[in-house]
Amino acid sequence: MSQFRTSCLIVLSIFSALTTISCTTPLSANSQNGPGSIECVVFLHGLARSSWSMDDITEAVYEKNYSVANIDYPSRSETVESLAMTAIPEGIRKCREQGAERINFVTHSMGGILLRYYLSQKSIPELGRVVMLSPPNKGSEVVDNIHEYFFFEWQNGPAGQQLGTGPNSLPRQLGPATFPLGIITGDDPAVYDLWMANMIPGPNDGKVSVESARLEGMTDFMVLPVSHTFIMDDDEVIRQTLYFLEHEKFNHPDSNLK
Repeated sequence: MSQFRTSCLIVLSIFSALTTISCTTPLSANSQNGPGSIECVVFLHGLARSSWSMDDITEAVYEKNYSVANIDYPSRSETVESLAMTAIPEGIRKCREQGAERINFVTHSMGGILLRYYLSQKSIPELGRVVMLSPPNKGSEVVDNIHEYFFFEWQNGPAGQQLGTGPNSLPRQLGPATFPLGIITGDDPAVYDLWMANMIPGPNDGKVSVESARLEGMTDFMVLPVSHTFIMDDDEVIRQTLYFLEHEKFNHPDSNLK
């Protein structure tokens, strides 16, 4: 296969996997207040996505009487460090404006790396519980394999280049979790991600391996049969996210807790 054709397949796959069109009005970009809520949840989308992609899970959390702040940030145009220092303070500010006494986070993919970087530099006094969905906590072999392609760099920007698995990649330089953290990841790649899944050793969701999602210091961990791109829309993922926000653990199938 020619390099040009390979490049075309890569960009088409990335577009289909990472770009979502929504026909609803987002709860999103602005904060919303749950009745009488003193807890807020900040949502951080992943690479090459937008706050639209987090609408379903944001609405589900909002309906449980949390205040929410679904943050939109330009993931393709800046480094992780720069994005973290703008997106996360915005979420904190919106939660504080709503009178929240505890600030939780739900992140997808690179959004979790933004939060880890921010917490390596600053503290959040009101920090509560964190749920990360398919975070590349040890990087992704997909980045190792295709980061030099023009279309990858064009679509994913400087932050995408930082998410490899090498010792100098940004995720590898961040420390363990020192906060209540639940991680949910998938092991069922979407059809359009199978070519990327083949680059990743072991079970994976088409972008991130199950092993790479793990993080030292995490509180709980769960693998579900979901793909990377739409993990946040899965009903069971949403249910488990809500459970962790309430109980600081997941409701595992072998658990008697309901």
